Amino acid sequence: MSANSNEINKIEKSEKIKEIIKKVIIYLFLGIWALIVLFPFYWMILTSVKSYGSYNSEFIPKLYTLSPTLQNYFDAFTAVPLARYFFNTVIFTVVTTAMMMIVIILAAYAFARIDFKGKNLVFAFFLSLMMIPNELVIITNFVTITNLDLRNTFMGLILPSVTSIFYIYLLKENFEEIPEELYKAAKVDGTSDFRYLYKVMLPISQPTLVTITILKVIECWNSYVWPRLITDDANYFLVSNGIQEIRENGFGRENIPAMMAAVVVISLPLMIIFLIFHKKIMAGVSRGGTKG
Repeated sequence: MSANSNEINKIEKSEKIKEIIKKVIIYLFLGIWALIVLFPFYWMILTSVKSYGSYNSEFIPKLYTLSPTLQNYFDAFTAVPLARYFFNTVIFTVVTTAMMMIVIILAAYAFARIDFKGKNLVFAFFLSLMMIPNELVIITNFVTITNLDLRNTFMGLILPSVTSIFYIYLLKENFEEIPEELYKAAKVDGTSDFRYLYKVMLPISQPTLVTITILKVIECWNSYVWPRLITDDANYFLVSNGIQEIRENGFGRENIPAMMAAVVVISLPLMIIFLIFHKKIMAGVSRGGTKG
């Protein structure tokens, strides 16, 4: 018995050692990968606090600075009206996200709970629209917005982004996970579809709704091609236009630290949102992509 016990202990120790080595390798790999991913952000912030003279005097770029300065942030806001572009982006992001959430919630509810003739065919057609290249959609949207005389308006910026086939699909799959018995019981009690949606389905689907909202906010904030295409009036420029304007007027090419300061200011809200809600994002995506 003693020999067998010793043998079992040796096997257990061997397994523990293997498990420890495995974890060390995994965490080492993840640590190296994290450094690779985070280094551009560190370099961006570091460059933004280097003085113009210090940055240009570095023959070999340094990974630190002994004399950080916030002057670059002041220069970034005075080179172009970045504060106004920031405010325009907030309006564009909030209104677009709010309108899109109304559209996709109603569409997803209709496809998930309301029976109507040709529902599956219509939904299949919706999904097929995802196969259309984005370039073709932009061209069509540009012609439509131009014909409606909505160029250089917030409405022209917002309208093409108030729906998303992918988000409708994601939310529909989430709605369908809710037991149909709840819907039938609510209808027996005389509950309307809108009340059932508001009181039952939306609270249960909160993780997915939060995920979609955050992803849409990030998408709107990073929007570049469409704002550049549909606006040439500085009163409607977004932060993406502001960055491009800094580059085009030569300021960004000459003063890289100030350029990086502008990028930090623009990126900071998204970083904060992601850090606060990253768990909800992952939970919502995993829940929406799992059925049954």
